[in-house]
Parts: sequence; C-alpha cells; structure tokens
Amino acid sequence: MKTADMSELGRRLRIVEDKLAIHELVASHPPSADTGAADYTISVYHEDGVFDRGPTLDGARGAREIAAFIQRPEHAAAIRGGLAHFSGLPLVDLRGDAAVVTSYLMIVHLDHEGEPRGLPNHGESTGYRIHRAVVNRWELERRDGRWIIKKRTLLPVDGSDIHQQLLRDGLTGKRDGGS
Repeated sequence: MKTADMSELGRRLRIVEDKLAIHELVASHPPSADTGAADYTISVYHEDGVFDRGPTLDGARGAREIAAFIQRPEHAAAIRGGLAHFSGLPLVDLRGDAAVVTSYLMIVHLDHEGEPRGLPNHGESTGYRIHRAVVNRWELERRDGRWIIKKRTLLPVDGSDIHQQLLRDGLTGKRDGGS
C-alpha cells in the first residue's frame, strides 16, 4: 500500500474512532444521571464547562457544580421514583479537536398514578410518563487524547424558533449561531 493510501486510511480510522468515542460519551449520560454518578460527571466535563438548561430552568458552570445537579436530594428522589433518561442517536459534526453533537433527550418516569395494565409475557405495570423531551446539544473538545464536554445545552421541544434553530444548526454544522 502506498504511503498516501496509508495516510488516508489513518485519517479515516481516526474519524471512526473519534465518532465512536463521542457516541460512547453521549451514551454514558443516561446511566450516569440515573444513578447519581457525580464522580463520573466530573470526569467528563471541562473544568469550566457550561450546563445550560434553557430559559426556564437553572444551569451550572464548572464540572463540580454540574455534578452537583445529580447530587441534589430532589434528583435522588426522582431516581427512587423511577427516573430514566433516553437519548436519541447523536448527529456528530467533527472539526479536528472540537465536535458539536445534536440529539434528543427524553426524560421518563414511572407513572405511580397510572392504571395497572398487563402485557403478555411482560407482567403488569402502571406505565411510564414522558416528562420532557429536549434538543440536546453537546459542544466537545479533545483534551489529553479524550473527548470532554465543554458546553451542553438542553432546550424543550416546544415548537419555538430557538429549539428549531438548534436542530438546524446541528444539521448544518453551525456553532452558537455562527459557522
């Protein structure tokens, strides 16, 4: 194989490895949030990372403050009540040592007030309730050979222009309204 071919093969392999690592990072969010794994959260956020939950919910700045979200008594109560985060497949835009990832996140919980219903071969359940669906935008950077979260923005899927723009930006590769 020619040197140029090997170089191209190496470049393509790097892209595949980066995307796989990013998919694993995004996929780790639900189990870490649903178990209150604060140490894990600290390890995957930039020390000056930003967690922006939109205009109606509080956010956080810094890995430790972000991790504190899943250490709140309210979050522990939600976990005990059957909290589950479901992440949609991420759309990954790689740009060297930076990446922008766009996906959906659905927050679901056990419906303790629902009517019990049976499903053949699966038992009885009161069902689950979708609490919220959001557009999930991750701005990542490669640091010391691994991907970390620099900024994460969550906006409700509510038909607003801002949530629609976040999705469009994910499709076109724009960052923060720029290119």
